[in-house]
Amino acid sequence: MCLAAGGSGCGAPARQPGGKLYALVTNGGNDTVSVIDLAKLRAVAHIGVGRDPTGLAVRPGPEATGHGSEVWVVATGANRVDVIDVAAGRVVARIPVGARPFFIDFTPDGRRAFVANSGSGTVSVIDCVHYQVEATVRVGLGPGMARVTPDGGLVIVPNRGDDTVTLLAADSLAVVATLPVADSPEAVAVLPDSSKAFVTASGANQVSAVDLRRRALLANIAVGETPVALTVKPDGGEVFVANFGAHTVTAINAWRNEVTDTLPAGRNPAGLVAASDNATLYVSNFGSNQVFEVDVETRRVRRAIPVGHQPEAMALTPEGTLLVVSAGSGQLGVIQPGAEALSALIPVGRAPRSVAVVRVPPMLESKGKKALPAARSTPGRRREDSGP
Repeated sequence: MCLAAGGSGCGAPARQPGGKLYALVTNGGNDTVSVIDLAKLRAVAHIGVGRDPTGLAVRPGPEATGHGSEVWVVATGANRVDVIDVAAGRVVARIPVGARPFFIDFTPDGRRAFVANSGSGTVSVIDCVHYQVEATVRVGLGPGMARVTPDGGLVIVPNRGDDTVTLLAADSLAVVATLPVADSPEAVAVLPDSSKAFVTASGANQVSAVDLRRRALLANIAVGETPVALTVKPDGGEVFVANFGAHTVTAINAWRNEVTDTLPAGRNPAGLVAASDNATLYVSNFGSNQVFEVDVETRRVRRAIPVGHQPEAMALTPEGTLLVVSAGSGQLGVIQPGAEALSALIPVGRAPRSVAVVRVPPMLESKGKKALPAARSTPGRRREDSGP
């Protein structure tokens, strides 16, 4: 499921000038990443990666790093991260990490990445320039993800196994606080000013609000049954929580840490994306095979758009086109702004998990335009890749 805003395949893409847009989708059922040309609305490649790929994210750039088309993929079953150069159409690095990783996030300058290893109780810190782990930091039990704050100062790690959140200094890599929160913390969303984080606690049907400056728990906020995902409005004023078991979305005032509304949201809402205009919220409904477009001000559903079977993860392009991964049918849905129906439903691989959007800069696109192989109509069988 899409567990958090931004990064890790859920939310807006990295801001990059010029070039062509591609969507990349991890396919956990056959160990591939599908590359979708968003101008032609078709898959142009299926790239083999490590076993059971789950989360992925675009490495920030190209200004800070000299890159600009790298997408980093977490291969949970292989205990590693694979780096795809989209312009070249291939994996350029494979980086071993700890046991059972799921998600990856970057510092704003793209020089470090953080991967929580749920089976090891650690966070792997990756030097993105040299493609190697530079440190392994012990955290709590069963860490689900490592989320970097927008200002790049802290890394927030929810530990599902001992109901804590670890706060890690992104520069020194020191653990600066370990805070008790509600039962089974999982997904994280951070306010744009990096002052506060909200963490879903699916075991308690609550969301924990954490003050990142004072490094203290502020409140455990009651929401609906089985909160699985959350997102923050771009202006930072509200947090929306998808309650999978209650078939609702909870709206929380981000400054007062109070519930303001509970919205009907189809069956089993699994993913959320807030548009940059602060006026639109998208909800993927896993159980009813729809995406709801919700008016944030009126709290009304503008459109209920049928998509593929069991939609979960979503992402928005810079132009506002919504991409929806349907895990049950192995498809990527494309919904144009204001559209009443799908613009396209594109086959990808089996059991797709996450989606990210990358813009390949014109110079890199020109150098790599012949590198992407033609996509097969059906991606290959599940396998172990043979290495670089």
